[in-house]
Amino acid sequence: MSNNPASGKHSNRLINESSPYLLQHANNPVDWYPWGDEALQKARSENKIILISIGYSACHWCHVMEKESFEDEAVAKLMNEHFVNIKIDREERPDLDHIYMDAVQAMTGSGGWPLNVFLTPETRPFYGGTYFPPVKAYNRSSWTDVLTGVKQAWIERKDEIKGQAENLTEHLQKANSFGQLQKKGGSGLSEELSLKEQADLIFQNIMKAADTEWGGFGKAPKFPQTSTIQYLLQYYHFTKNEKALQQARLSIDKMLTGGIYDHVGGGMARYSTDTEWLAPHFEKMLYDNALLINILCDVFQITKDKAYEKAIRKTIRFVENELLNPGGGFYSALDADSEGVEGKYYVWSKKEIDELLNGDSDFFCDFFNISETGNWEGKNILRVLKKVEQFAAEKNSDAEIIKAKIDASLQVLFVKRNTRIRPLLDDKILLGWNALMITALCKAATALNDRNYKILAEKSFAFIWNNLKKQGEDTGFYHTYKNKIARYPAFLDDYAYLIQSCIFLQEITSDHNYLIRAKQLSMHVLENFMEEGTGYFFFTNKIQNDVIVRKKEVYDGATPSGNSIMADNLFYLSIVFDNMKWKAHAEKALDSLKTAVVSYPTSFANWAALILRQLYGVNEIVITGPGYEENRNSLLTHYIPNKLVQCSGFENTEFPLLKGKNYQSNSLIYLCKNYRCLPPVENVDNLFKLLENSASP
Repeated sequence: MSNNPASGKHSNRLINESSPYLLQHANNPVDWYPWGDEALQKARSENKIILISIGYSACHWCHVMEKESFEDEAVAKLMNEHFVNIKIDREERPDLDHIYMDAVQAMTGSGGWPLNVFLTPETRPFYGGTYFPPVKAYNRSSWTDVLTGVKQAWIERKDEIKGQAENLTEHLQKANSFGQLQKKGGSGLSEELSLKEQADLIFQNIMKAADTEWGGFGKAPKFPQTSTIQYLLQYYHFTKNEKALQQARLSIDKMLTGGIYDHVGGGMARYSTDTEWLAPHFEKMLYDNALLINILCDVFQITKDKAYEKAIRKTIRFVENELLNPGGGFYSALDADSEGVEGKYYVWSKKEIDELLNGDSDFFCDFFNISETGNWEGKNILRVLKKVEQFAAEKNSDAEIIKAKIDASLQVLFVKRNTRIRPLLDDKILLGWNALMITALCKAATALNDRNYKILAEKSFAFIWNNLKKQGEDTGFYHTYKNKIARYPAFLDDYAYLIQSCIFLQEITSDHNYLIRAKQLSMHVLENFMEEGTGYFFFTNKIQNDVIVRKKEVYDGATPSGNSIMADNLFYLSIVFDNMKWKAHAEKALDSLKTAVVSYPTSFANWAALILRQLYGVNEIVITGPGYEENRNSLLTHYIPNKLVQCSGFENTEFPLLKGKNYQSNSLIYLCKNYRCLPPVENVDNLFKLLENSASP
């Protein structure tokens, strides 16, 4: 611990870190350490309790606790004397976050960030919680009371605490052994319900959780749950059940018109604090916007509604403007706070709007629910409560004229907002989140037939390949990159999303090198992450030794689980490379989870989509011959969620689907499905006639 004479502040060991979240705490009087040998050895040698505090740069309550407690000299003195204090960026070390979040949820029944956990010197957890106020409030103990109580308990009951920590660690290990417990008995569903019955029951259970008034699923706080929406869109595609499409569109529309979506600059916040999607915590994460673009492309392809195209383009523009590194990688997030106030950058007073828009202010305020008193903490979050067509009719105006006036007014606000002090940018580049964005760009490139998005996707992939791959290795990657330094071995999610992005890149470019990379990366995952006998993968690789439990994550939460994405990848690649072992691997993992998937589909929605592919099969589409690009681009504008596309101007014997086709005549399109191939056709319209005839399971 030292003083920084230039700033008049303390500095601690976080000053040498690259994570923006850790650097935010580098001048706290708390003697923070990063997670690593130095801190862990100090705890062991001095027999001290370890306090880990986990958060992320865009987290509002993390900032609050820092200001209230970690910047307080007296609190810091108590922490420094009795604890080894470690700050962790959950986005840099999601493996540690998963483990200790599970521990706190087991102890308290809830979790969140900031996550504050007390560990024995052996890194075993025994007590923890989330936000603690500086004085007792909100039915929560004060932070100093917690520190004092834990310190005293360690002095008086050290052996008892160590025993509790051992028991809790054993509980975490047992909870993580689910695949081993299930592998003998299977899911219990496969013999009782057909795949069709499973798919229908999943839809019914999703609808039980659906908010049919405001969209989304469950009560506040409401998260986008894009994987669940994606299942509804796929289910509609296969069954033509209008309720599925209706709930999917309602959910998307209410988010796009609510305050969770930034009407001025584009992009979506992480979640809404209320049922109506009005008031978010204002942090904007790369992964949320990638997944939003993903489902917007699906719903646009189904409906051809131009409002969705506009939302796709506006969201990508936000990502390009705010999160794009000059080299092609994407930054992680924008903070919720600016000038120390949550949402200040995004909200407006009516007076501001009046001054900016003059004669157009009244109609604008009416459309966006802006008032003198405000709709959130005395200020206004822009949101739309009526469709433009209805609003225009009430104003006796033309909808297109109203849309043009709205867009012009939003541009005025955008220019004005750019003069405000901006939220902090978390400029670390995460492998997995970048891969999600690459996949989203691939989908946008095809849905909108926009070459610029394809170029950006390829540039971003090249950035990842060149900067996060380990030197001298074909398949070893790092998790995070900043200041030309890549750190931490990549986790399962990183590899799973990267393989998925290779698959999508191959489909839009027909560059088969992406499939070769996908195959090599999959083999790496199977070698380094797989649990023998269960079909599941650990979150960390087999040589990582600084975690007390190798977690297996299977829930599809804010992002799809690495396990469900790997099951998708292996299912797809098993067809590409005619490797039935990979298909069996994917189906085994799914089968063991089917009871949970069918019963709780909003927590396993990406797994649920794999059931649809099992049921309806995969359309294996090969386009050959000169000029195949035109047929490919036309095909990819359509929504076919169960497709596999390979194209080539010449025979490539490395890929089974490309063997034995006619490459001499004009472009031909081949369709195979369920081990049956049909005669080739010459255009996409004729292909769709074949698809219609083979649509039934």
